[in-house]
Amino acid sequence: MVWLTLRQHRMQLLAMLVLLLGAGALLLFSGLEAQGYAAAHAPPGCPGQQDVCGEVNAGLADRYDAVYLFVGMLPLAAPVLVGAFWGAPLLAREYEQGTNKLAWTQAASLRRWLTVKLALLATAVTVSGLVMSAMVSAWLPGFREAKGDTSFANAGVFSMVGVSPAVWWLFAFLFGAASGTVVRRVLPAMAVAVLGVVTVTFVLFNLRDTYAEPVRLVTTHYETALDRGAMMKELTWLSPSGVESALPPFDVCSMPNTQRGAIEQETCLFEKGYQRVFYHHPTSRFWRFQWTEAGILLAGALPLGGLTVIRTLRRRN
Repeated sequence: MVWLTLRQHRMQLLAMLVLLLGAGALLLFSGLEAQGYAAAHAPPGCPGQQDVCGEVNAGLADRYDAVYLFVGMLPLAAPVLVGAFWGAPLLAREYEQGTNKLAWTQAASLRRWLTVKLALLATAVTVSGLVMSAMVSAWLPGFREAKGDTSFANAGVFSMVGVSPAVWWLFAFLFGAASGTVVRRVLPAMAVAVLGVVTVTFVLFNLRDTYAEPVRLVTTHYETALDRGAMMKELTWLSPSGVESALPPFDVCSMPNTQRGAIEQETCLFEKGYQRVFYHHPTSRFWRFQWTEAGILLAGALPLGGLTVIRTLRRRN
């Protein structure tokens, strides 16, 4: 059954291998080239947050923005492709073409056929996600300073490092498989898989900052006090009397018309006793959020896998 599964799904496995090799080559080439660019143009200590690094940071950002965009698209595109082209056709094609009537009446039982296929392909998807995560994680450090964000603060990059790609791709695969056994037609099952994965992605991306109670930081020196790369949730003002508001009091200091005016207004408010309040998640919560999201996705993936198995065993024809 293992050999048969590999043979039947060799095109999907080959496509995944090509994707990983292509992405790996792109990230490796751009990473090495970026190191050479930084070595040739950067003052000592750059890339970094020092003022002297501004020019090389901007150069790196402009030079490799297309590659960064590619990485930013993967959190949505990769699970959608896995769900639509790996998961959905797995059983839907058998029903649609009628091959289930032959395949499921051979010496190998349907239970064994289904178990081997689901286990083997799910493992391949999960391992592929971990490989992609390792490649992106190795590529990111040279561009964090240039892009001004981190793998925690950036929602898209967060889903491409750690364990996120593995669990996202596994969830998408099982969602597609469940769609196939329910709909029993390849194209409709693919459409359901795409819609479902996109919906779950949108929901979790917007719920991510609720995985824990945010830390409250009250300060007038947030440039040094705030954890760089933190996930921001809310930013407010605190008056000397202890009243918190979303907007600054425009009747205390002049209303700004320019960016410089906004800085002057902020300085004026600090001098009059006002403070900034930051509700944020520090970068130390990265793995806590990774495992929380992984748990949510696995909690959804396991029932989908169970639905696929039960419905297939009960409805053979």
